[in-house]
Amino acid sequence: MNQGPQSESVSIELVDGFHAAASGRGLSSRLYAEAFGEEYPVEVDPSSSCTWSVLGEMVKRLRLRPDDLLVDLGCGRGGTGLWLARAFSARLVGVDVSPKAVELADERISEFFSSTSDLDVRDRIRFQVGTFAETGLPDQCAAGVVSMDALPFASDRDAALRELRRILRPGARAVFTGGRNLPGHPMYVPGRRSWEEYIAAAGLELEAKVDRPEERGLWDRLNDLWEAHEDELRREYGDVDTDAKLTEARNHRPGRPYRITSIFTVRA
Repeated sequence: MNQGPQSESVSIELVDGFHAAASGRGLSSRLYAEAFGEEYPVEVDPSSSCTWSVLGEMVKRLRLRPDDLLVDLGCGRGGTGLWLARAFSARLVGVDVSPKAVELADERISEFFSSTSDLDVRDRIRFQVGTFAETGLPDQCAAGVVSMDALPFASDRDAALRELRRILRPGARAVFTGGRNLPGHPMYVPGRRSWEEYIAAAGLELEAKVDRPEERGLWDRLNDLWEAHEDELRREYGDVDTDAKLTEARNHRPGRPYRITSIFTVRA
């Protein structure tokens, strides 16, 4: 479950505002750190459910080599992709629908590659505006793809997974997070296609699926903290962003016991 307006159907202004409010390691970052505890990857500074455990699973599954190209779809402010690119000594392209997210991600490059010359970094790391269905990347360019709490918000999941398959090299892997609603969830739809069905329809092979039952607790604790710090959030981020957080907390909490999020590994 993503905590932010990543959907391509949401206005760019709203998405830009979300990323601008999440940047800067202010109160929002401190509340995420408190909610996630030892699982919080401080350097990544996520506004998603990215944890040390998720990063470890991505490293385990991607199996990249130095200088391979990693693509981060729905990269947001870039933390997940930048951390992985450094861990693998890989090249990176991050793609996001939000120009503000791309700008903020670009500014964070030096946080992860401060000892590398600017010329070398710009040759190896870049962020660009694009959508899940139209990344603007060449065929079979990627040795690995990640998407952290973003791909489920694609307006057309079939098109998004076909695009993912198009940019993956034969035999290369993609790792993404996605959820499913169970009976009892307010938005449960009987017969709705599963991620496994979308994956198969795109011509991808499902290599692994790891459920994340702990994710519910992460969001519950964070939402509780948002409500407890409402006044501080309004002072630091304003009413629009704070109202969005509180509305999300109220809307998603009842359904969490009836939702499972997983880490999917697929192969071209």
